[in-house]
Amino acid sequence: MLRTLLKAKLHHARVTHSELEYEGSCAIDGVLLEAAGIAEYEQIQIYNMNNGERFVTYAIRAEDGSGIVSVNGAAAHKARPGDRVIICTYAALNAQEAAGFQPTLVYLDERNSIKHARNSIPVQVA
Repeated sequence: MLRTLLKAKLHHARVTHSELEYEGSCAIDGVLLEAAGIAEYEQIQIYNMNNGERFVTYAIRAEDGSGIVSVNGAAAHKARPGDRVIICTYAALNAQEAAGFQPTLVYLDERNSIKHARNSIPVQVA
Protein backbone atom coordinates (compact mmCIF):
# COMPACT_ATOMS: atom_id res chain seq x y z
CA MET A 1 0.00 0.00 0.00
CA LEU A 2 1.18 3.51 -0.82
CA ARG A 3 0.39 6.57 1.25
CA THR A 4 0.27 10.04 -0.23
CA LEU A 5 2.12 12.45 2.06
CA LEU A 6 2.95 16.13 1.89
CA LYS A 7 6.40 16.35 0.25
CA ALA A 8 6.98 20.10 0.22
CA LYS A 9 5.20 23.38 0.87
CA LEU A 10 5.79 27.05 0.07
CA HIS A 11 3.66 28.73 2.74
CA HIS A 12 2.17 32.22 2.29
CA ALA A 13 3.65 32.87 -1.16
CA ARG A 14 2.35 36.06 -2.76
CA VAL A 15 1.18 35.91 -6.36
CA THR A 16 3.22 38.46 -8.34
CA HIS A 17 1.72 37.87 -11.79
CA SER A 18 -1.43 36.36 -13.28
CA GLU A 19 -0.84 35.74 -17.00
CA LEU A 20 -3.87 34.36 -18.84
CA GLU A 21 -2.14 34.25 -22.25
CA TYR A 22 1.10 32.68 -20.99
CA GLU A 23 1.55 28.95 -21.56
CA GLY A 24 -0.05 27.22 -18.57
CA SER A 25 1.65 26.48 -15.28
CA CYS A 26 3.00 28.38 -12.31
CA ALA A 27 6.37 30.11 -12.61
CA ILE A 28 8.18 30.11 -9.26
CA ASP A 29 11.46 31.78 -8.32
CA GLY A 30 14.17 29.13 -8.82
CA VAL A 31 15.61 29.77 -5.36
CA LEU A 32 12.23 28.89 -3.83
CA LEU A 33 11.91 25.74 -5.96
CA GLU A 34 15.33 24.56 -4.78
CA ALA A 35 14.65 25.42 -1.14
CA ALA A 36 11.46 23.35 -1.19
CA GLY A 37 12.85 20.56 -3.37
CA ILE A 38 10.20 21.11 -6.05
CA ALA A 39 11.33 20.02 -9.51
CA GLU A 40 10.56 21.95 -12.66
CA TYR A 41 7.47 20.42 -14.31
CA GLU A 42 6.47 18.71 -11.05
CA GLN A 43 2.75 18.70 -10.31
CA ILE A 44 1.77 21.23 -7.66
CA GLN A 45 -1.43 22.05 -5.86
CA ILE A 46 -2.18 25.69 -5.09
CA TYR A 47 -4.49 26.80 -2.31
CA ASN A 48 -5.55 30.45 -2.57
CA MET A 49 -6.05 31.93 0.90
CA ASN A 50 -7.81 35.01 -0.50
CA ASN A 51 -10.64 33.33 -2.38
CA GLY A 52 -10.60 29.67 -1.33
CA GLU A 53 -9.73 28.36 -4.81
CA ARG A 54 -7.77 25.10 -4.91
CA PHE A 55 -6.24 23.95 -8.18
CA VAL A 56 -3.59 21.71 -9.73
CA THR A 57 -0.93 22.76 -12.23
CA TYR A 58 2.83 22.27 -12.61
CA ALA A 59 5.86 24.30 -11.63
CA ILE A 60 8.19 26.03 -14.04
CA ARG A 61 11.30 27.93 -13.06
CA ALA A 62 11.26 31.72 -12.84
CA GLU A 63 14.38 33.85 -12.53
CA ASP A 64 16.45 33.03 -9.43
CA GLY A 65 16.05 35.63 -6.68
CA SER A 66 13.19 37.40 -8.49
CA GLY A 67 10.45 36.52 -5.98
CA ILE A 68 8.18 35.63 -8.91
CA VAL A 69 5.12 33.47 -8.33
CA SER A 70 3.16 33.74 -11.58
CA VAL A 71 -0.10 31.84 -12.04
CA ASN A 72 -0.48 31.28 -15.78
CA GLY A 73 -2.94 30.05 -18.39
CA ALA A 74 -6.44 29.02 -17.33
CA ALA A 75 -5.36 29.02 -13.66
CA ALA A 76 -4.93 32.81 -13.94
CA HIS A 77 -8.68 33.01 -13.36
CA LYS A 78 -8.12 31.52 -9.88
CA ALA A 79 -5.43 33.89 -8.53
CA ARG A 80 -4.60 37.58 -8.82
CA PRO A 81 -1.43 39.53 -7.98
CA GLY A 82 -1.26 40.07 -4.24
CA ASP A 83 -3.19 36.90 -3.34
CA ARG A 84 -1.59 34.74 -0.65
CA VAL A 85 -1.25 31.11 -1.69
CA ILE A 86 0.09 27.86 -0.33
CA ILE A 87 1.90 25.75 -2.92
CA CYS A 88 2.20 22.02 -2.12
CA THR A 89 3.60 18.86 -3.64
CA TYR A 90 2.86 15.31 -2.54
CA ALA A 91 4.63 11.96 -2.82
CA ALA A 92 3.34 8.38 -2.81
CA LEU A 93 5.45 6.40 -0.33
CA ASN A 94 5.35 2.83 0.87
CA ALA A 95 5.05 2.14 4.61
CA GLN A 96 8.81 1.84 5.08
CA GLU A 97 9.53 5.13 3.26
CA ALA A 98 6.68 6.90 5.05
CA ALA A 99 7.87 5.85 8.51
CA GLY A 100 10.89 8.17 8.51
CA PHE A 101 9.72 10.77 6.03
CA GLN A 102 9.65 14.49 6.81
CA PRO A 103 8.36 17.15 4.44
CA THR A 104 10.20 20.34 3.51
CA LEU A 105 8.20 23.35 4.70
CA VAL A 106 9.36 26.78 3.51
CA TYR A 107 7.75 29.90 5.00
CA LEU A 108 7.81 33.13 3.02
CA ASP A 109 7.40 36.82 3.78
CA GLU A 110 5.33 39.33 1.80
CA ARG A 111 8.12 39.69 -0.82
CA ASN A 112 8.47 35.90 -1.29
CA SER A 113 11.77 35.85 0.56
CA ILE A 114 12.41 32.86 2.80
CA LYS A 115 11.73 33.60 6.47
CA HIS A 116 12.52 30.09 7.69
CA ALA A 117 12.16 26.41 6.87
CA ARG A 118 11.40 23.35 8.93
CA ASN A 119 10.33 19.71 8.59
CA SER A 120 7.24 19.53 10.80
CA ILE A 121 4.09 21.45 11.61
CA PRO A 122 3.55 22.27 15.29
CA VAL A 123 0.76 20.39 17.02
CA GLN A 124 -2.47 22.40 16.92
CA VAL A 125 -3.81 23.13 20.37
CA ALA A 126 -7.24 24.25 21.57
